[in-house]
Amino acid sequence: MKFRIREQLSDGDVPKIADAIISVDPDAKVSADVGANTVDVSSWLFAEEFLVAFYDAGYDVRIAQR
Repeated sequence: MKFRIREQLSDGDVPKIADAIISVDPDAKVSADVGANTVDVSSWLFAEEFLVAFYDAGYDVRIAQR
């Protein structure tokens, strides 16, 4: 699943986002494209289950692809 971050990402944001995602699903695989402001998450959970983690970490996010 892919999430689009509304604000500009930097390399320093990636670990913070990964920690937030892993707090929801410790087995999730996370990768980010800083230039495109997107985060890909590989998990068996539904995309909606990660939205709160993004918001709690301080990111305004939308589901770009399920």
